Amino acid sequence: QVQLVESGGGLVQAGGSLRLSCAASGRTLIQYRIAWFRQAPGNERDFVATISAIGGIIRYADSVKGRFTISRDNAKNTVYLQMNSLKPEDTAVYYCAQYRSGSVVADASYDYWGQGTQVTVSS
Repeated sequence: QVQLVESGGGLVQAGGSLRLSCAASGRTLIQYRIAWFRQAPGNERDFVATISAIGGIIRYADSVKGRFTISRDNAKNTVYLQMNSLKPEDTAVYYCAQYRSGSVVADASYDYWGQGTQVTVSS
């Protein structure tokens, strides 16, 4: 059974950058699509970005397009989310997840989830 562990969250000022990592154990990620979602207090979990198994197909939420970059290093069994030009509205717990089937932007399509990492952006 795969375990996903996120890291790299923290407190940053608006305009700053963070890089999140999603490391897998128990299974290689190389054959799986991986996504990042986020959940702010009182809100539903929202899609952020997703990357295909080989890395050639990437999709972003409109709210992060041009600011966030998803990438993967299959040799390290890790997926990254580079977040630049951060805004206070990016504050949330960020989760990575492994795709099962269905819509790539729906959280119900993903079956393995990490525990999340907190990102807080101050104004």
